[in-house]
Formats: sequence, structure tokens, C-alpha cells
Amino acid sequence: MPVKTVAEFVSAYREKDVSPEAFELENPYLLEVRLNGSVWAKSGAMVARTGQVKFTRQGLMEQGLGNLLKKAVSGEGMVLMKMEGQGRVYLADTGKKITLLRLDNETIFANGNDVLALETGVSNQITMMKRVAGMMSGGLFNVKLSGSGIVAITSHYDPLILKVSAATGPVFTDPNATVAWSGGLSPEIATDISFKTLMGRGSGESIQMKFEGEGWVVVQPYEETYMQASSGG
Repeated sequence: MPVKTVAEFVSAYREKDVSPEAFELENPYLLEVRLNGSVWAKSGAMVARTGQVKFTRQGLMEQGLGNLLKKAVSGEGMVLMKMEGQGRVYLADTGKKITLLRLDNETIFANGNDVLALETGVSNQITMMKRVAGMMSGGLFNVKLSGSGIVAITSHYDPLILKVSAATGPVFTDPNATVAWSGGLSPEIATDISFKTLMGRGSGESIQMKFEGEGWVVVQPYEETYMQASSGG
């Protein structure tokens, strides 16, 4: 890579306003939110800001008691902060790639750890897999995103979308590599001892997500380890 002058460096990486949307990608890993009101974002995701912006951790009234109980059981869940005011906020999550999706009175499901930001027209509700076996893996506690507005989701590297249909049969995924799926799908938990070494599990049954029906599922080429979400702002 050739050496840049300071002026060339500033010109190459300066902020670029090319979209009228409230959400704009400055690069594949950095999201700019033009704030004029309020937006929900992953707690701790802010890397810079300008203007008058107030940050408030998501409280009981916004989460609902059911969401709080599910977070307590799962040990991870999705911790959001409300950004209010006027200004610009820049968000990132450990260098993960960001994808912007526009929901038009639609529903999708996503791994809570992979939700970076959402407009207030999109509601969020934590969901759990049907079988108790799902409690063995944090990746099996997900979030239902419904309504109209823009959602920013993240993935390690480029995601892959797999089509799910009755004609091709079920699709099985590793929970820790599963990013999102279409709202019409209701995945179940499947276990298979024979896959424990292939799926990176050293002992016990491997836990997989089984998708059947009509829709799509997003996976990433990375098995994410889930930890208690940060409480930072």
C-alpha cells in the first residue's frame, strides 16, 4: 500500500454523506445514525458522536417482564440503549460486518448478539426455542423484530443465505453460526451425537437448529461465543 500524505489520508477516510436515510454505512463495519428523535442501539456499540444525544439503558417498561425473565435464564440476551436527541452517532461491534435491512410491516428473527441498531418503528421481543435443550446454548435465545423501519444486523465476515423449502427438506445450522431467519420459520432444536466432533463439540450431544417450511436462514462462517452483554453506553 503506498504511503499517503495527511491530506490524502483525510480525504480517503472522511465521513461521506451519500444517503438520505437515517442509517448510513460509512464502511462495511461502521454505521452512522443521523439522529432526530430516538433510535435503539446495542449497548456499548457507540464509537463516536456529535450533537446533543442522551443515552438511556433499556428499562423494564420497554423490555417487559417476560423479556427480563428470559434474559435471566439465558445469561445473555440483548441489551439495548435508547439514543435520543439530535446529532450523529457512530456504531460498531468488534469489527463485524453490518447489513441494513428495511422492514415493511414484516417480521424477522435474529440472534440478539447480532442486532446492532433498530428504528423505533421496529419492536423487539426475546424468543426461546421450544425444547428445554435449547437452554444449553446462549445462541438459542433470539429476538423477534417486527414492524416497519430499518434494522442493522452484524455478522463475522460475509453472511450466507440458505433457502428453506419443503422441496429441499430441512436445513440444519449451528446455533453459534446462525445470524437471522425469515419470520415464517419456527426452528426447533435437534441433537445428534454423531455430529459432536464435526460441529466443534468436544463432548455431549451437538445442538443444532432445524429449519423447515418456506423461507430463508442466514449463517456466518464463524462460531460466535456468547457472553453476558456489556452494560456500557
